[in-house]
Amino acid sequence: MSTATGPTTGISTTPSTPATPDAQDSGTPPEGPARRRAIGWPVRFAALCAVWGFSFLFIKVGTEGFNPMQFTLGRLACGALVLLAVLVVRRQRLPRSPRVWGHLAVAAFILNVLPFTLYAYAETTIPSTLAGICNATSPLWGMVLSLVALSEDRPSRRRVAGLGVGFLGVLTVLGAWQGFSGTDPAGTAMALGASLCYAIGWIYVRRTLAHVKDSSLAMTGTQLLLATLQLAVVTPLFTPLPTSFPLAPLLCLIALGTLGTGFAFVLQYGLVAEIGPTTAQMCTYFIPVLATAAGVVILDERLSWNTPVGALIVLAGAALTQSRPRRPAATS
Repeated sequence: MSTATGPTTGISTTPSTPATPDAQDSGTPPEGPARRRAIGWPVRFAALCAVWGFSFLFIKVGTEGFNPMQFTLGRLACGALVLLAVLVVRRQRLPRSPRVWGHLAVAAFILNVLPFTLYAYAETTIPSTLAGICNATSPLWGMVLSLVALSEDRPSRRRVAGLGVGFLGVLTVLGAWQGFSGTDPAGTAMALGASLCYAIGWIYVRRTLAHVKDSSLAMTGTQLLLATLQLAVVTPLFTPLPTSFPLAPLLCLIALGTLGTGFAFVLQYGLVAEIGPTTAQMCTYFIPVLATAAGVVILDERLSWNTPVGALIVLAGAALTQSRPRRPAATS
């Protein structure tokens, strides 16, 4: 459930999304010696996995006390405030180009407003465990779309096989041999649609913002700000004002907004800069595992055998779609 804005990793996690181009394009090396930078990154990596893994639990509890659109609006507002505060502390400014703001407005809708709202509505009818597993299908959607939208992205046999494996995993999670009984079709479709949004957003950002020189923090802060404004206009038209603010849902809203939508991006950006996008993106594969564990242990959600087995198959397929053929060793 990431909120970032570019194609560094090529995987949306969600409670993310693709990372920004700044880590690759800025040409600015991270500050401090390499030895000091590397200290503590496993702890921050684990924290990032935990925050995003628990995001689906936060959504489940939060939507029990708030309308899904209201919950998403609060989440976006908290995340935007965190990133804008970090921008002030670091003395960075927002992008100045109207063109960049226009593209970020589109990215905000595709990568934040639409998927966050879809997940919130989905979890009113499906378990948080299923939503977390649906989130892991984003790399599968990304490969399918990249074949159409990115002519330079040619699939290998391994990646095509990964797509087939991932599709088999989805059918296993949903219990296709049972006629998909026990799952709400609308809620599941919304969760899968949210995952598809991340893939579409990644393609859009890669085509429009890959070479923008503004910092990743500034671009993502702007994106969250625009997403908040978009939903702030729409939400009052479709939902009444909340009459109460129950404590547990309110705490989940604040936690997901400040940690999962705001602070997690700062962690992700630092990890990409220090250990590279390949290692940092491995967080994607821990998210459904943690989401499933949180749903079963804390929310007492039922877990049939096909859910964890299907999740493992989905993750295996996603890993295959992200693999690249090895380059032949140079000969002298």
